[in-house]
Amino acid sequence: MKKFALFLVFGFSFCSITISQEVSCEDLQEFIEDNGYRKSTLSSYTLDSSWLHKVTAYSYDYKIYVVAEIKKNEYSFSTKTYIFCGIPSQNWSNFQYGSYRESDSYGKRFHKYIMDYLCNCY
Repeated sequence: MKKFALFLVFGFSFCSITISQEVSCEDLQEFIEDNGYRKSTLSSYTLDSSWLHKVTAYSYDYKIYVVAEIKKNEYSFSTKTYIFCGIPSQNWSNFQYGSYRESDSYGKRFHKYIMDYLCNCY
């Protein structure tokens, strides 16, 4: 029943990019991971970042969602998971591969292309 309720919320709220605060971030993440198409994952050894641990992009309803595991601090092994919604495909591509002549780190590119799309969930 919980998934059906999520489906109804998503069915009506995906008309806009902003997700209603009626859904928890945990439920939203579970829904996207279960129903979305996983485009790609960048792990800690690829990211080589002091704060990004793992970044996974999903496609659902022609929109890109990113689930990011972010370290609680640069010395910690524990992470907190965040979900980012409605990311333009060019932003994901620029984050993943870097834009033309860009040599920024994954951390800087994450701030530049993904961070502003934090989902509006609770």
